[in-house]
Amino acid sequence: MSRFLAVICIMVCASAFAARTFAGEIHGRILITKALTKKRLALPDYQMRGVHPPPVPEPAESLDEFSRLVVYWDGPPAPSQSPVTVKLIQQNIRFTPEIVVVPVGSTVSFPNNDPIFHNVFSLSKAKQFDLGYYPSGQSRTVKFDTAGVVQVYCHIHREMNAAILVVPNHIFAQPGKDGIFSFSNIPAGAQRIAVWHKSAGFFRKRIDVPETGSVDVSFTVPVPDSE
Repeated sequence: MSRFLAVICIMVCASAFAARTFAGEIHGRILITKALTKKRLALPDYQMRGVHPPPVPEPAESLDEFSRLVVYWDGPPAPSQSPVTVKLIQQNIRFTPEIVVVPVGSTVSFPNNDPIFHNVFSLSKAKQFDLGYYPSGQSRTVKFDTAGVVQVYCHIHREMNAAILVVPNHIFAQPGKDGIFSFSNIPAGAQRIAVWHKSAGFFRKRIDVPETGSVDVSFTVPVPDSE
């Protein structure tokens, strides 16, 4: 009986510790002070084996910079964290979506939905690969085991590019058009929050997360010279 009570006590204490440790919330807002993305030049259409690709849509007049931004908790993965599988589609001579965010250990597939050949490759430090040339209707997959940014290109079409942001855990988000984001279940104590923009790169800030309640944090992107 004493052994049974000891086990129950350990389970209760562990549950209480988990509830105490992962109880903090973070509410934040990101302010973008200037345009971060440069306009890309349109390149000549590609033609292979007599097949013309679909027309490339004209870029919008204004770009939502927040759609190219990710904020995440720069901490360790949870013990129960599971990998995910997402798609980065090749369509209309573009990668769709332009940005993919996955936790460490996840897999990304690269289906070719264009009526022409594509080639997907990356020379990034976080992951290097070359999937070779493959036609419409086929796909390839890559597993990402290291956190970091993986820039993705096509050997045939120089205008095609996308980014895969591999984050340490499942706590990440893309802010709304007002720049507002929030996280929950953040360990109490000194923590680091990271912001990444496809063109501007990384911005990080350390904050103290309470055991209960929430804390507010703000980012200015890019950081002014006076900071």
